[in-house]
Amino acid sequence: MGIYAALATAVSGLQAQSFALENISGNIANSQTTAFKRTDTGFVNMVAEAAVRRQTSGAVQAYAMPTNDVRGDIISSTSATDMALNNSSFFVVDQKTGVNDGQALFGGTNFYTRRGDFQVDASGYLVNGAGYYLKGLPIDTGTGNISGSVPEVIKIDNAFLPAKATTSIDYKLNLPQIPQTVAYDAAVPNSDLLVVGDYATDPTTAGTGTITAADSETFLNQSISGGAITVYSTSGAPVNVQMRWAKVDNAVAGTADTWNAFYLTDSNATGGTTQWVNAGQSYVFAADGSLNPAVNSVAMSSVSVNGVSLGSIDLRHDANGVTQFDDSNGTTQVTALSQNGFSAGQFVGVTINNNGRIVTTYSNGESVERAQIVTADFNASNQLKKLDGGTFASTSESGEAIFNNDGNGIQGSSLEASNTDISEEFTKLIVTQQAYAAGTRIVTTSDEMLQEALNMVR
Repeated sequence: MGIYAALATAVSGLQAQSFALENISGNIANSQTTAFKRTDTGFVNMVAEAAVRRQTSGAVQAYAMPTNDVRGDIISSTSATDMALNNSSFFVVDQKTGVNDGQALFGGTNFYTRRGDFQVDASGYLVNGAGYYLKGLPIDTGTGNISGSVPEVIKIDNAFLPAKATTSIDYKLNLPQIPQTVAYDAAVPNSDLLVVGDYATDPTTAGTGTITAADSETFLNQSISGGAITVYSTSGAPVNVQMRWAKVDNAVAGTADTWNAFYLTDSNATGGTTQWVNAGQSYVFAADGSLNPAVNSVAMSSVSVNGVSLGSIDLRHDANGVTQFDDSNGTTQVTALSQNGFSAGQFVGVTINNNGRIVTTYSNGESVERAQIVTADFNASNQLKKLDGGTFASTSESGEAIFNNDGNGIQGSSLEASNTDISEEFTKLIVTQQAYAAGTRIVTTSDEMLQEALNMVR
């Protein structure tokens, strides 16, 4: 090897170490950047063409070694819209290109990032700290199913959630074999039953039986409470529905234990005005405490409570929802009582659920899934092209994005930290500094040898 070749090789070493120093500097500078992926440095030997016995060690060239597939630590966050990925996927994002008539315009190009510090902006878009907008698939709020196939920028609607009228009540309970009503006397046969003769009208006729206000005290004495639930009208007005149960027949007095359910229709009724209404179904029990025949649901039509019209409500029991097992307390034991309506609600905020769905929450306690977050995987994620803000673009070497919408790996209220290890970077810094210093000695030595060669001609 000639002196000039040694000098050139030393310079290539200096350039390579400078490149490594630049990567180390960038890694340390971004040690606190959300989801930053450090860049390591690799070196490759460049051998000049020569015969085998005349080959030299050659120069060196540095190249970048991305670590996109190395996950940083996941830390908890107090922001409900912060997200982290505990797998190798990427969020799909877009870039804002302008505004037209007050509406944001987007480029329509998919970019990819693991930076999940998303916040809702003034227009309702989820944008991260680097200014990139989250993309996903819209959800049909009626069915809860994904309604699209091409990822689009997610926009949150902060309008009021309209009220939903109650159409069904999930109602499950156990009725005692002997109801401990006020009128019950163990020494008096059939005193556990509702006595039709005590009423001005027949209250036991399924579907048409009613209790007037004048008969209300008698009815309360001959029935037991079945619980109460708040339901909602079409305008969202809350209405309290009270249920009572009366045993109307048993094996001694008739053929089988039979019950009727009633609901309070007018708490302010007086005189001959109707106060309680039969739900419209006879519940007949076999000796083992099960319904025979089965009653899975009861359609209560034209339900009205205290002047508020509720329309038709389906009283749902499902299979084995109503039983008659012995209960020494003689009271109903309600095991399920819920309904599907709600009042109008004001927008409160946005959260991310365990399925990777964007959920809006409201002041009425309701939550609505609005969009499914889409993530992307790559066959060669380390071949992605780095962009500003911890964002990447696909390349021919990385392959096209493989989208999935199953929500796997998405953690709400979390952030991924930078994968830079400060102690490791300082170790590399020491090695780089020493290698650079050694390279400068080669340059100095080569210069001195050239000076000696030039001095020979003097």
